Amino acid sequence: IEMSGEDFSGDKLLEVRDLRVAVDVRDRCLPIIKGVNLSLSPGETLGVVGESGAGKSVFGGAVAGLLEPPIRKTGGEVYLNGQRIDNLSGDQMRRLRGASIGMVFQDPLTSLDPLFSVGDQLIETIRTHKDMSRVNARARALDLLKATGIPAAEQRIDDYPHQFSGGMRQRVVLALALCADPKLLIADEPTTALDVSVQAQIIGLLARLCREHGTSVILITHDMGVIAEACDNVAVMYAGRVVEYGPTRDIIRNPRHPYTRGLMASIPPLHERPARLQQIDGAMPRVGLDISGCEFRARCPMALDKCADDVPWLIGDDKRSSACWLEEEAV
Repeated sequence: IEMSGEDFSGDKLLEVRDLRVAVDVRDRCLPIIKGVNLSLSPGETLGVVGESGAGKSVFGGAVAGLLEPPIRKTGGEVYLNGQRIDNLSGDQMRRLRGASIGMVFQDPLTSLDPLFSVGDQLIETIRTHKDMSRVNARARALDLLKATGIPAAEQRIDDYPHQFSGGMRQRVVLALALCADPKLLIADEPTTALDVSVQAQIIGLLARLCREHGTSVILITHDMGVIAEACDNVAVMYAGRVVEYGPTRDIIRNPRHPYTRGLMASIPPLHERPARLQQIDGAMPRVGLDISGCEFRARCPMALDKCADDVPWLIGDDKRSSACWLEEEAV
């Protein structure tokens, strides 16, 4: 999917163009993200899925301007509401991140200061980005805690992070991310460390709050069940590239890329008990390994001769596409 610098779509909240990220190791620059193009409409929830090492979290960090050495952006552009944000200074990006981009991480303790009560942290964040008195900011913090399902919020607002369970801490972090009414929320594996029943509650809460606030979401996960529950569209990543993109329902019912088919086949069916679980043989290539052609071909049961020499691009349109030479043959 090619994009030029002049054709920004006014109906898109976020546009990522040919994003490239690498890690500096000694005297080498090893690519992690290899030319990702994605866009997000206002109010849309986009799932980014793939196994560990696919580059999902690095992609989210690059969009939010959270990359730290030795990882760095080496190419591409990121636009939010038509404004290019990947070239902003550190201070400018910090202000933008609080006001327009919210973050929810896998471990809520990384987002919460153990020395301050959750109320103080919410109040400070609100007053940093909104012109409010402390009294009004506390009232808003209380409303956010109630909206995220914290029981007895009036009493718990003065508790410290260690006094909350993992699921309750994740609710506090969600409230923290929504303090300034951001246009975009990036949730990086927000349910991985939680019990299954709590996962469903958090995903439902995330969907409801973002719908009420009109916030767009990038939901990064390795769990196709979470994607199916919460996302409008899904981008499947493998080895730093998007290998399939489209509406969630279409991709779940009819995956086109062999990697996506493998991911879907590895989910046990509910209506029958298979003799054995399916898996994708092999492992994702390590960062820095020089591979010609398609990086999935060594694990692909449908590889063609062409796959050994040429890297496939996304074939299709802006609604449904797959980076596989089998798609070209099917056209």
